[in-house]
Amino acid sequence: MTRFVVTGTDTGIGKTIFSAALAQATGTPYWKPIQSGLEDETDSEVVARLAGVPIRPEAYRLATPASPHIAAEIDDVNIAVETLAPPPGNLIVEGAGGALVPVTRATLYADLFAKWQVPVIVCARTGLGTINHSLLTIEALRARGVPIHGLAFLGDAVEDSEAIIAAISGVRRLGRLPIIDPLNSATLAEAFAANFERTDFA
Repeated sequence: MTRFVVTGTDTGIGKTIFSAALAQATGTPYWKPIQSGLEDETDSEVVARLAGVPIRPEAYRLATPASPHIAAEIDDVNIAVETLAPPPGNLIVEGAGGALVPVTRATLYADLFAKWQVPVIVCARTGLGTINHSLLTIEALRARGVPIHGLAFLGDAVEDSEAIIAAISGVRRLGRLPIIDPLNSATLAEAFAANFERTDFA
């Protein structure tokens, strides 16, 4: 079964593009539990456009572009974390921002990941500061008993940073998705195939 959670070390680092690439390469449906901000193209719409895979409906669609906990309060929506769970079957699940983003004022995404026990792929940018952010993210996930499948780096190659994160954490390096320009379904598929092993996601 192909079933992974994609989380990250920060917001805006390319988790959605990686999620689209993985979903496309494996032919796996995609699910974004909570979408905050509806004015621009949503993450589900981006994945549908790039990957062409089935999209599972979001559990919550919040109009306010902010962390889910505050977006829900502004939109007067109650996020019921006790019943929030991934649909069954093959699935790529994408969180929001980093692993410790609040879903509510009492629950973080990492807490949900611990409850779900779905293997997590940590997406890490390759720019300055990534060693600290990546190792902190991995420690936070491990402290909660979250199973970590591997690291996916995003951006230009920075070999030393990528290598030391994998070495210190003991988390395997799955590959690195470079900046893709132009970005479309074909170029995304080509970049993923060139930089990742499909068998690592079986």
